[in-house]
Amino acid sequence: MPKIKLKMKNKKPAKEDIQKMKKEKAAKVQSKVEQPIKEKKIKAPRSFQTLKGMKDILASENKYWEYVKTKAKNFALNYGYESIETPILEETALFNRAVGNETDIVSKEMFSFVDQGEENVCLRPEATASVVRSYVQHGMLNLPQPVKFFYFGPMFRYDRPQAGRLRMFHQIGLEAIGEESPIIDAEIIFFVYNFLKDLGLKTVIEINSIGCPKCREAYKTKLINYYRDRKSGLCEDCQKRLVKNPLRLLDCKEEGCQAYKEDAPQIVDWLCDECKNHFVGVLEYLDESGVIYNLNPRLVRGLDYYTKTVFEFFPDNADGVEKRQDALGGGGRYDGLVEYLGGRPTPACGVALGLERIILKLKENNIEIPALRKPDIFLAQLGEQARKKSFILIEELRKSGFYVVHSCSKKGLKKQLEMANKDGVKYTLILGQKEVIDGTIIVREMEGGAQEIVDFNKTVQEMKKKIILQ
Repeated sequence: MPKIKLKMKNKKPAKEDIQKMKKEKAAKVQSKVEQPIKEKKIKAPRSFQTLKGMKDILASENKYWEYVKTKAKNFALNYGYESIETPILEETALFNRAVGNETDIVSKEMFSFVDQGEENVCLRPEATASVVRSYVQHGMLNLPQPVKFFYFGPMFRYDRPQAGRLRMFHQIGLEAIGEESPIIDAEIIFFVYNFLKDLGLKTVIEINSIGCPKCREAYKTKLINYYRDRKSGLCEDCQKRLVKNPLRLLDCKEEGCQAYKEDAPQIVDWLCDECKNHFVGVLEYLDESGVIYNLNPRLVRGLDYYTKTVFEFFPDNADGVEKRQDALGGGGRYDGLVEYLGGRPTPACGVALGLERIILKLKENNIEIPALRKPDIFLAQLGEQARKKSFILIEELRKSGFYVVHSCSKKGLKKQLEMANKDGVKYTLILGQKEVIDGTIIVREMEGGAQEIVDFNKTVQEMKKKIILQ
């Protein structure tokens, strides 16, 4: 018989083996405990940038903005224009109707979207339509005419960003609604001419008349016939304009299309008697006022609402007309827009200027900008009680017409005096713990360093003796 191998049960481990096993297990546990805990990687917070075509206006730029806006406001008030502000957000249909569906602004550049209330709204691409909407909505046709407005504000167009052309840009504008006389056209041109001249900018004015809807029809036919023979050489947009909006053919910036403009028919040859007389009237007023301008028979502007007079302001560069940069501003007459937006037939004229472009030119021409008003007084405080008491004094000085600066965060007198010197103040008021107890304050003359102690309650009167307020 074959031998059968029997499986033997495992023997119990020896006492030494058990001790060894326990030690190995303890060592493994200890090894795990001693291993460094892997820290989870925490992502660094994302840093954000301005959107493409948007720009921050920093403190270093502020003097240019305040200077241009203040001068424009003073000019506008002197010419009888009153301030108006309209919402940045408007109904999209307002601009579709006013500016024109076939214009580049509406068809390509508007920031338009449907909001939570299912309304189609947009960031305004220009302000004239908004001002006219406001004029009609608030019944301003019942006011003495013309009603004259000026405005500042941001506009938005989805365009290719470049120097002086951003997606969020700012405009200064004038609108005169309710006057058909050519003197209003001339006044607005005269205003801008003198305003830019006062800033130190030399400009070239280009002006034309595009007539009224009646006399434009015959001209459009002539223009279409001219461009139809050259259709194959036109850009894709102009081939569409030829059918939908032929006047825009003259406004195309493409180099190939520009070549055809030279021999294109001129609209001034097709003006009706009324439009011709109006245009002659505008030119006569400009001649009388000494404004120099260039007649440009191919200037049409890019918006559908214009009628009769149109004009643009260009930097007067030494390189000549062909190499000028973008216009500093432009405008014209829009006699049909008020009626088109729900009002009664009302003549009107306006202009818009680009703040970024004006400031860019000021910098390029190294034009000195007057400094903003310097502070009159610096108030230095030492100690908690002095800081608390200083708030009351600052307000009293401010109400009396003084421009006061201070720094609650700087505790040392030396640091505060350095700030006072940097701000260019003539006097520093020093209020410490001792002065609080004594009811006094130190007046320090910064140039010579002379100091005197005065009664705290008479600080305003003492400073009025020393500083002549403007």
